[in-house]
Amino acid sequence: MDLVIKGGTVAIDGGPIMTDVGVADGRIVQLGGVMSADVEIDARDKFVLPGGIDPHVHLTPPVTGPGVDSWADDFEVGTRAALAGGVTTVGNMSFARKGEQMIAGMERDMADAAANSIADYFQHPVLLNPDKTGIDQIAELTAMGHPSVKIFLSFRRFDRDVSGFLRAMSQAADVGSVVLLHCEDAAIMGCCADRLQDQGLTEHRHYPETRPVEAERIATERAVGYCETTGAASYIVHLSSQAALQACRTARARGLPLYVETRPIYLHLERSRFDEPDGAKYTGAPPLRDDADRDALWAGIADGTVSTVATDHAPWTLEQKLDSTLGPHQLRQGMAELETIMPMLWSLGVATGRMSLGRFVEMTSSNAAKLFGMYPQKGCIAPGSDADLVIWDPTESRIIDGATMHSKAGYSPYDGWEVTGWPTHTISRGEIVAEGSLVIGQPGRGLAVPRQPFDRP
Repeated sequence: MDLVIKGGTVAIDGGPIMTDVGVADGRIVQLGGVMSADVEIDARDKFVLPGGIDPHVHLTPPVTGPGVDSWADDFEVGTRAALAGGVTTVGNMSFARKGEQMIAGMERDMADAAANSIADYFQHPVLLNPDKTGIDQIAELTAMGHPSVKIFLSFRRFDRDVSGFLRAMSQAADVGSVVLLHCEDAAIMGCCADRLQDQGLTEHRHYPETRPVEAERIATERAVGYCETTGAASYIVHLSSQAALQACRTARARGLPLYVETRPIYLHLERSRFDEPDGAKYTGAPPLRDDADRDALWAGIADGTVSTVATDHAPWTLEQKLDSTLGPHQLRQGMAELETIMPMLWSLGVATGRMSLGRFVEMTSSNAAKLFGMYPQKGCIAPGSDADLVIWDPTESRIIDGATMHSKAGYSPYDGWEVTGWPTHTISRGEIVAEGSLVIGQPGRGLAVPRQPFDRP
């Protein structure tokens, strides 16, 4: 053995067991029995969890150049934050730039990740133009090991070519590519932004009014119809509201291959935050919702309607977020959550009894691995799987301070919160890459995860 983890409570399929875990050549080779290694970790009174998988991050900008404003983190910085919080694999959104097709954008972002990522990674190509070339590339990308594609219903260009995007979803269904859908209605949002501007309502606290629940609900209902029409496996990203969740629950009850992702901010924060003087720092798309929406999402986790919790990590600096020259519909969307996603979900979910250990593993690791074609290489603790492991201390408490964490955002939406439950060690393919919040893995050690076409879990 290269590494043995001794005496921990190991989260395996079927329930936790107290046993030892043996690792050799980057993979798990033994659970229980006699084993030894030069490197041993004492995990008594701790949990051994599969490494977290965050299937929705933004670590490459869609546009670059002089005067272009973009988020603060890249592959090196973002994956350092991820590993400090127990996330060992990230799924990046890959945008083709002006004049490019998806494959060209993907090749550029794959090279970026290969040179700079500390964690393992995969990429979701973003389809902006559903012309024949774009649609044909869905099959090519799937054959290359990228069986997913993202579509924005929130862009005005979507309504200009709905038929093209439906053809793209049909192609995705034929080749086994998962379609990620950003569900907000562009026309409704445009109308709401114009109304606020006409009324002279320019304060950041009006941001939720620019992207109301109705915009999300209607777009989600359309997505359900597109899923049913095309048969494409459809993954609704960052769902935030009870109304949109109910549309998904009904669709899933009919047996549609529709899956739901929510974000930590929708589980831990609510709309009144925008009334704070620096409330613009909480801006995400969709906006924070009401208490009833937050409770509905927790219920969706409990009953299985919600499949994953992912960050949509796209942080800006606090100065950028609080830019006073921006109107409510112009606020910069996104924040740093890779380092806190698992601790926050543990502290407010598992530690409070709101979520079981098994559900925590599903939300943070195994469901994403299954949906995006990586299971059982990723997402579980079993012989033959990659040794992506997190030693979890359920008793360690820390006060969150984004200024001392790894993201270049310099703040966290949870600054000042006391959070209980943190990693003591993060292990990626058998290598100890983080001890507590100290990341010792080096840029470029991350590998692209080979993925298989969608196979319904």
